[in-house]
Amino acid sequence: MNSRPSTTRPGGSSGAGSSGAGSSGVGSSGAGSSGAGSSGVGGSKAGNSGAEAKRRRATKRPARSPDLPEASDAAADGATQRVDDTGAADGATQGAGNVSAAAVAADGTAGGMEGAAPAELTGWQRNAAKALEFLRRRLTGDYQIDEFGYDPDFTDQLLMPALRVLYERWFRVEVLGGSRLPSTGGALLVANHSGTIPLDAAMLMVATRDHHPAHRPLRVLAANLMFDTPVLGPLGRRAGATLASNPDAERLLESSELVAVFPEGFKGIGKPFRQRYRLQRFGRGGFVSAALRIGVPIIPCSIVGAEETYPKIAEIPQLARILGLPYFPVTPTFPLLGPLGAIPLPAKWIIEFGEPIDTSGYPPDAADDPMVVFNLTDRVRETIQQSLYDLLLRRGHPFFG
Repeated sequence: MNSRPSTTRPGGSSGAGSSGAGSSGVGSSGAGSSGAGSSGVGGSKAGNSGAEAKRRRATKRPARSPDLPEASDAAADGATQRVDDTGAADGATQGAGNVSAAAVAADGTAGGMEGAAPAELTGWQRNAAKALEFLRRRLTGDYQIDEFGYDPDFTDQLLMPALRVLYERWFRVEVLGGSRLPSTGGALLVANHSGTIPLDAAMLMVATRDHHPAHRPLRVLAANLMFDTPVLGPLGRRAGATLASNPDAERLLESSELVAVFPEGFKGIGKPFRQRYRLQRFGRGGFVSAALRIGVPIIPCSIVGAEETYPKIAEIPQLARILGLPYFPVTPTFPLLGPLGAIPLPAKWIIEFGEPIDTSGYPPDAADDPMVVFNLTDRVRETIQQSLYDLLLRRGHPFFG
């Protein structure tokens, strides 16, 4: 056989170059796919550049020569391989793009979860958070106490929640005329006093705090005995109570506080059950002179229900003298049941705020005029007494009314 000399032909070099390009295309495509998995955009650009170079080389391939079938076949095979490799590179590039998009989507989802607001706290969680915050304020001293010893933070967080249990669940207090209380400025509430133990003052505090649009705290004028009692005295001070004296009352009224006074004193709270809802003497009218001197309104307040909580059927004077008390009561449950007798009976309560009595029209020296003071005191007393009769008819049964 005649052997042709070994000559390098354009077709042969094209096939070899095509095979090399295809091989390198797959490699660069794989590299692009791997790079895209980590960086996304950079890997996709590298894969696209390699595929475009292969397409340009395939376009410049020489035409097949009819007298060189072997070389042409090799060139055709190389072109076919290039096309296959280009498709593989395109598939790899597309796969890298999908991986990159998935990574971006995952990052966005994670970011959204990190930025999501926490779920709403449940009831016990809110209470626990409030308790911890209250404890922090007490330990760091981040609370205020006024010159009379009133501690609003202590009262709102500890005392009021405990009193609300009695107010809402046990006594089922109904409030009438709450809108008659002023939203701003000083005012003097004058109320009847009864019930053996002064729970009426505590229930009146809850009524003004919870059943008034301004949620005003009540400053109670109390007797010396309360402040001399070891536990009750400090609690009363923190709750806003102060000594029942004209100087203290006038200072509070000048400070635009809502002040409450119980003119009957121990005569009203310690009267026997057979005299229930019969007002005792209102003293010398010191509360009226204080309101006249400052020029604040007087608001009569009638309380029904306290008489039945601890019905006083007798008393033991000897024990009262030994203990230094104005009286030692005997009720149907105390001291017969011991400590259980201290549980109040669940009477139905009604608190009514009457029409305010304006004192701004009186002359400046009216506070020192005995006749003006006496007449105004008697007017307030009669208003409360008549209101008590009306409320008793409205309530009906003392426990199921």
